[in-house]
Amino acid sequence: MPASQSSAADPLSNRALNRALLQRQALLQPLPDSALAMIERLGGLQAQAPNPPYLGLWSRLSGFRPEQLTELMQARQVVRATMMRGTLHLVTARDYLAWRATLQPMLRRLFLQSDQGRAVKDMDLDALSAAGRELLSAQPLNATDLGAALQAHWPQRDAGAMGRWVRGVEPLIHVPPAGVWDSHRAASFAPAAQWLGAPLAGDDASEAMVLRYLAAFGPASVQDIAAWSGLQGVRAIVERLRPRLRSYRDPSGTVLFDPLDAPSPEPERPAPPRLLADFDNVLLAHADRSRILDERHKAAVFTRNGIVRATVLIDGFVAGTWSLERGKEAATLTIATFARVSKADRVALETLAQDCLATFAPGLAPAVRFDIA
Repeated sequence: MPASQSSAADPLSNRALNRALLQRQALLQPLPDSALAMIERLGGLQAQAPNPPYLGLWSRLSGFRPEQLTELMQARQVVRATMMRGTLHLVTARDYLAWRATLQPMLRRLFLQSDQGRAVKDMDLDALSAAGRELLSAQPLNATDLGAALQAHWPQRDAGAMGRWVRGVEPLIHVPPAGVWDSHRAASFAPAAQWLGAPLAGDDASEAMVLRYLAAFGPASVQDIAAWSGLQGVRAIVERLRPRLRSYRDPSGTVLFDPLDAPSPEPERPAPPRLLADFDNVLLAHADRSRILDERHKAAVFTRNGIVRATVLIDGFVAGTWSLERGKEAATLTIATFARVSKADRVALETLAQDCLATFAPGLAPAVRFDIA
């Protein structure tokens, strides 16, 4: 039996998994790559709010400027859309066209299982989708206008629920300036094929997606892959890929998979302090987050209202949170760690904070404050 299919998987410590994740996420050493290349390397950036993707790229790229991402969105090379696990992501246009059809059954299933889905489940959903596509093909509409236009077809139905169905299930793009830095305008939606000038790929992209996920987040388990993608049948996908994978075990004995050509984890590599964006990929891409987040600190990072706070990494693991407040004349970046940090780590965090302020609050008087959470 090939080694990749052997049941005797090599053990990996949490520290080894941590360093593998940080290396693949360009968090051990920022890279000189383009923003487009980094977004593709990561398989997209979580994008519930406009600003976190910019901060996510800043933490991974040397010399990143916010206008680089804005220009990619305006040029339709990067799009904001509902993707993996039914959440908003920024992805490259190429990945959107290649992956979106594969995600369609998952998006439909998740919507119909939600409270929002129950409000439309007895409707002719194909007709509802067709009406939404026709309306949006004529012109981009925001959520309120889309719902009102659909209600003209179904006067007795809830406008908001119908609009949410179309927005949640149809392949749509959030039209800029929605999603760009500091944008607070309600998103307008356009059909993806029309916006990108190309049809969605018809082939099943699930195997390609799993390999890309592992390259960015592995080694990882079947449960981790499912948590990132939202896809069903992940175990069967992994089994089809087994000749191209090696296997490990984590400290609890769970089998992890990795591409054969992926770099081996290096647990002894140093991990400099880092400031990660809110909703950062590394905190949302695994079912088991212990490779980067101690369960004791989960409540300080994941709030009850669904926010994932911006975090501080020290020695590779979440060691606090941070926030940026901008006023008319000054900007303050506050770092709140869970415990006291060494002088060297404090100096490194101060340097990062000053760079963040210079990048995202230019022209404002900068200040950095340290607290213990």
